[in-house]
Amino acid sequence: MNHLGEIISLGVAVSWTITAWFAAKASQRVGAMVTNVLRLVLAAVFLGIILWVTIGHPYPVYADKNTWIWLGLSALVGYVFGDYCLFNCYLYIGPRFGQLLMTLAPPMAAVAGWIMLGETLGWKAILAMGVTLLGIAISILSRDGGHHFKLDLPLKGVLLGIGAGIGQGVGLVLSKIGMQYYEAAIPAGAPSMMEGMLPFASTMMRAIVGGIGFFAILLLQKDFGKLRSAVKDPVAMRYASIITLFGPVLGVSLSLMAVRYANAGIASTLMALTPVIIIFPEVLIEKKRIRFKEIVGLAVTIAGVALFFLL
Repeated sequence: MNHLGEIISLGVAVSWTITAWFAAKASQRVGAMVTNVLRLVLAAVFLGIILWVTIGHPYPVYADKNTWIWLGLSALVGYVFGDYCLFNCYLYIGPRFGQLLMTLAPPMAAVAGWIMLGETLGWKAILAMGVTLLGIAISILSRDGGHHFKLDLPLKGVLLGIGAGIGQGVGLVLSKIGMQYYEAAIPAGAPSMMEGMLPFASTMMRAIVGGIGFFAILLLQKDFGKLRSAVKDPVAMRYASIITLFGPVLGVSLSLMAVRYANAGIASTLMALTPVIIIFPEVLIEKKRIRFKEIVGLAVTIAGVALFFLL
């Protein structure tokens, strides 16, 4: 199938919409740090079960040192830095604007792919980045009555959202490098299912490293008691299970699969359609009003997405 990577990327956008919706609720209930620890621990367990059933090993078999290094780096950048920023930005600006700022991931992925993988970054890609940034600016800025612009959102939330976009974009490219090493390390006599399960094994490795990173930060902050309380909270655990299934297990694994079959910048751009999809539950369930300039900003952002896709 010619556009398999692009189709998978659209599925990732839907998966991340569900994740964003429930991650915001979980972060409000037990905090962003605890939410990340719970979901990554659950992800490692779920992925271990999936690998055990499919390839007979409940761990990322055949992974060599280079695979662990690059996928570990992607976990530190994408999970520990990126998702820490993302889950905290939900607390300040909500999941819709948080996901809008995540459209910065495609430019970051394109630049990182150009630097680290030699992927093409021509004038069309630069134009697409500019259009995407313009759309974000229209959505989050407004005139202050004169000729100056001001943020319509809390600065801290915007900065956290920018950090999340950078973390995801760069982390995605680091993951692609890690999977290339992983694929090269698989021996000729490996189970036939191993190649298809490579993204899931890679995600398990990222979940392990990311979970250790968040757990270490939790200990340093002396917030371990919050984790114990969250484990005893059935609502928090239900939210954590949902965002684990649609985040690290399905969403991230499918995102790694997507970058195997599509250019990292294009795949990341299609995954960035989440702020469009998330409008529907916000309007239908939470009865939020979407302002005209936000719609215009979103439309311009999607134009940037289209430019990436047409490269």
